[in-house]
Amino acid sequence: MDLNLKNYYDNISKPWGKLFYHCVWNQLGYLEDKLILDFGSGFGVTANYLAKYNNVVAVEPNEEMIMNRYNDNEYIQINGSFEWLIHEPDNKYDCIICHNVIEYMDNRSELLQEFGRILKPNGFVSIVKHNRMGKIMQKAVFEYNIEETEALLKNRDINSQNFGVIKEYDNKMLEEYSKGKLIIDRCYGIRTFYGLQNNSVKSDPKWMENMLKLELEVSENQPLREIAFFHHIIMRNSQCYENNTKEEELCQIT
Repeated sequence: MDLNLKNYYDNISKPWGKLFYHCVWNQLGYLEDKLILDFGSGFGVTANYLAKYNNVVAVEPNEEMIMNRYNDNEYIQINGSFEWLIHEPDNKYDCIICHNVIEYMDNRSELLQEFGRILKPNGFVSIVKHNRMGKIMQKAVFEYNIEETEALLKNRDINSQNFGVIKEYDNKMLEEYSKGKLIIDRCYGIRTFYGLQNNSVKSDPKWMENMLKLELEVSENQPLREIAFFHHIIMRNSQCYENNTKEEELCQIT
């Protein structure tokens, strides 16, 4: 396995790697008997977790990641990318997972429109993305990397050791990419605090339990969410979302 990829794989099993996934899974909520697409599934950590109680299709272009994937639970693994996606039928999936993928893609609008097409009317899309303000905090405080901090402050893109240039985008651009098919329903912060802590404290047996509770508690806190390293965005079918909103308003009136 490539050295950078090996380091990434090893980080998954570190306390901070585990905490990231536990935050995401808690924010997703309990899912059962759903048909789920994990697009850009990487080492299959989330696909494997969700496959315990759901039918999961995982799509990943990197063969090395697939060869070393988590597979305690049975799920369908596809070696593919966007070209595979366009052949899927309309309204197929209850849930689409796309975590830390869109930053590395150029055809974002086509991707989000495809997500809107293959998503069931009452389904949702889970997107995890880098948050520029949170990255500035981490680069300046935890890493003391002045060069990359200044680059981010000037809205320049920086490189990832594992996947190339991270092409940042604002949250609301996701709706623009989807051409109105998807709308942001909710936004959570992830790695609000723990990315700023020294790794030495993370060996404490109680650290993950304590920090998970704290991270989830502030994940929707508006000022604190803006300094989280990641944003976890839930998007829904725009037409269905608008209809549900109107029904809720009607219930309140009556």
